[in-house]
Amino acid sequence: MGTIGWIILAIIIVAVIVAAALAMHSRNRARLQERFGPEYDREVAARGSERDAARHLSDVAGRRDQLDIRPLDRSARDRYTQRWEAVQSDFVDQPAGALDEADRLITDVMRDRGYPVEDFGERAELVAADHPQVVEHYRAAHAARRDHHGSPGAVDTEELRQAFVHYRALFDELVLDH
Repeated sequence: MGTIGWIILAIIIVAVIVAAALAMHSRNRARLQERFGPEYDREVAARGSERDAARHLSDVAGRRDQLDIRPLDRSARDRYTQRWEAVQSDFVDQPAGALDEADRLITDVMRDRGYPVEDFGERAELVAADHPQVVEHYRAAHAARRDHHGSPGAVDTEELRQAFVHYRALFDELVLDH
């Protein structure tokens, strides 16, 4: 084979390698978009780069996949559901206290299921890997609770109620997920 033949072969090999790399990138992006749903777009916007978001979400997925997340057994589901009903009843008379208890209850459920619970940011990221449709509820509830504690009275009862509804969405997802 002559020099031109080798050059053409090298160009073809490089083109195949580039095409394969682009296909892998596209499959990885599609897999992350499917797994993380709206969280994928939120990460792209937050990080300002699809590459950075994909790298971060791949890391989150890897950390999540190393965890032993397990469903709750029937008795635990019943126990947590009873606790939720009690918290919900308390909301009428003590909305802020009930919101705090809802947060503790969510944390207890997550711990029981096998999620690390020490850091809110990590909890939210790992929940996003399994429950991308409700993680925004978790963030919104957490933010309202934080704002209420940071400046009591700054968050009105309706905002506390909405935060409680956000906690409920995550609670249902975590407790009823088999």
